[in-house]
Amino acid sequence: MVDKIECAKGIQAQFQLNYRQSAKTHFELDIDIDIPGQGITAIFGGSGSGKTSLLRCIAGLEQNATGSLMVNDELWQDTSVFVATHKRSLGYVFQEASLFEHLTAMGNLRYAIKRSAQTTNPELLTQVVSVMGIESILSQFPQQLSGGEKQRVAIARALLSQPKLLLMDEPLASLDTPRKLEILPYLERLRSSFNIPILYVSHAVDEIVRLADHLVIMEQGKVLAQGGITELFSRADLPLGVSNEVGAIVECKVVERDTQWHLMRVAFDGGELWLPNVANKDSNSQRIRVLASDVSLTLTSHTDSSILNVLSGQIAEIINDQDPAMSLVRLKVGKSYLLARLTQKSLQNLALTLGKSVWIQIKSAAIVR
Repeated sequence: MVDKIECAKGIQAQFQLNYRQSAKTHFELDIDIDIPGQGITAIFGGSGSGKTSLLRCIAGLEQNATGSLMVNDELWQDTSVFVATHKRSLGYVFQEASLFEHLTAMGNLRYAIKRSAQTTNPELLTQVVSVMGIESILSQFPQQLSGGEKQRVAIARALLSQPKLLLMDEPLASLDTPRKLEILPYLERLRSSFNIPILYVSHAVDEIVRLADHLVIMEQGKVLAQGGITELFSRADLPLGVSNEVGAIVECKVVERDTQWHLMRVAFDGGELWLPNVANKDSNSQRIRVLASDVSLTLTSHTDSSILNVLSGQIAEIINDQDPAMSLVRLKVGKSYLLARLTQKSLQNLALTLGKSVWIQIKSAAIVR
């Protein structure tokens, strides 16, 4: 195993860009972000929010964009400097793998090694191939590979160029659900194996929850919010999903695995939760997502219920939902926060107000990982 590729100083980007193709077609990008120099930062937003435009600016593909870009203390762009795309130390993975059809998978990897500005340690090739799980397909041509296999080769090729920044523009968008589930574990390995910063564009909440450490939320060409993923997902005022998809993220530690009932008990600063056991039994950490629609509140603790998870908390915020019949309640549990989606009628019946102590009920079967 070779040493991890280290880059931890941060990325500062400010860009302004105007598209005006006609009187009816106008888009303006105006962003200012400061994100970590390692881990996966998800760029999240709906179609037309400016996610891909931001990546293109960072890659130097939008020469009409004004602003500045600093990548781990290296200046790539400002009013007097513009480093050309081919001179920016970055890898770019698109929705389509775009492999060279006349080369095998290994041939595509060797092309990246040849193009790299740095000498490639043979151990890096071994590490990248292992992390992406492509040992058995190296002799095959792209037309012999599945969509998921092609993307894994494309990511490996980008890593072997030894970039200081990896850009990924909805790399799973063209895959069906089985192929998407196949490739997600390999993307998770990137975070622990390579400390280069990764900007991951997506509008799929499930991908972001599973992969990202940091989050930038975009809307109509502007940054709506940026910060740690658990912090932003626990806010009640951000459009992180719609209706039943809204939920908070909690980082937990596994404290018990019950083989009789096939459950595991996890702990976080707000208490403990039971949930179905998972296949990765060697992992002592779990990132879980608790959907607001799966949380109910009571004023007293109940033991005569099928619900295993009951936590004590306080109401921190109440805001109106998009549905006029509903409200979104932010709950402080220890140092963490959860969300509950309740009817306005339930709010009134329980006389729920800011600061009120409540009991929080969560079904084990409803917890998402």
